[in-house]
Amino acid sequence: MRGYKTTSTTSGALVLTAAALLAAVTACAHGPVGNASDEGKAPGKEARTPFTLVATGDILPHGSVIEQANRDAGGNGHDFRPMLAGVKPVISAADLAICHMETVYGPEGGPFSGYPSFVSPPSLATAAKATGYDSCSTASNHTLDAGFPGVTRTLDALDAAGVAHAGSARTPAEALRPAMLEAGGATVAQLAYTYGTNGKPLPHQPWAVNLTDPERIVSDARRARRAGADVVVVSLHWGTEWQDAPDATQRRLARELTAARSAGAPDVDLIIGTHAHVPQAYEKVNGTWVVYGMGDQIAGRMINNAGEKDPRGNQGTIGRFTFSPPKPRSARWQVTKAEFLPQLMDHDRAGPPRVVDLGAELADGDAPERYRRVHDRISDVVLSRGAAQDGLTAPR
Repeated sequence: MRGYKTTSTTSGALVLTAAALLAAVTACAHGPVGNASDEGKAPGKEARTPFTLVATGDILPHGSVIEQANRDAGGNGHDFRPMLAGVKPVISAADLAICHMETVYGPEGGPFSGYPSFVSPPSLATAAKATGYDSCSTASNHTLDAGFPGVTRTLDALDAAGVAHAGSARTPAEALRPAMLEAGGATVAQLAYTYGTNGKPLPHQPWAVNLTDPERIVSDARRARRAGADVVVVSLHWGTEWQDAPDATQRRLARELTAARSAGAPDVDLIIGTHAHVPQAYEKVNGTWVVYGMGDQIAGRMINNAGEKDPRGNQGTIGRFTFSPPKPRSARWQVTKAEFLPQLMDHDRAGPPRVVDLGAELADGDAPERYRRVHDRISDVVLSRGAAQDGLTAPR
């Protein structure tokens, strides 16, 4: 088996040896899963029913956010659960929920830091679990901000909290294993990759973070199918910061990944993107939903590349997708309902900053007018590439 090449525009080329990869694949490979039968079951699986999957954007705790979490903990540690309480009803109600953990964790008790090298309290992991998240992508341009120890601490904390993860790894074998989740009788694999690491290479642990390579992503998706995955979700940290529209690289990679097929069926069932700090469009590409940018979920007051405060950096969406079992003589689960829910990390409310489900607030009838303006702006961006015609809706 040939080695995988991983490339980055910021950190140069990192190459895994074929021997290391072969050993890792041998350690984690499993047999293929059979197709659904007429009774709605696959061999060895429970009866298959529709399930919902939600995904959200960057969790990026700046120094001010870390300080607020300390206040929310009464000065004893850091509690991020209150910040996320406004979206917990949506997250916890989903059958599967995926977050993007952009930063790495420090040791218990700190020290912690925000921009430019983020080191966050490990209590973020317990907050993610308490909010209802099942898995988090951990591949970002900040994955190496605290070196390899930061990667290890982060994954150890997520493991301890019971949150699965994909995108960074403590061993070569772990780098090749997707997060494997279960819902509705389906096995869902999450894969995650980042465009680069802010120029911070790990020459002795090149497998510590998954760098974007289209050939590798498709190969990993096919390996996940062989390991039993019915649905493959790919998390991509990509795009141009502060740009509402997906850039040429995003569009090209989306076309390439959604065009990949095995036995006539797609290799990738959903793409969820992060990194741009602003909401970007949803689009159906080659019949597969692509979220170019979820926007930020947790972040301090954001400063854009022009050095100006930019409220878009606290806006985001929750993507919610309903997957239904394969139809007779079909091998793949299908997205039968696609929704987006605008959200806001509100720093201007009359109280501590909190993540707000804008649709829920507007449905109550007494939300401030600025919530409607933000909701409508996010909706315009999300629908800017024709997603409404393909059935994407924003429930109220």
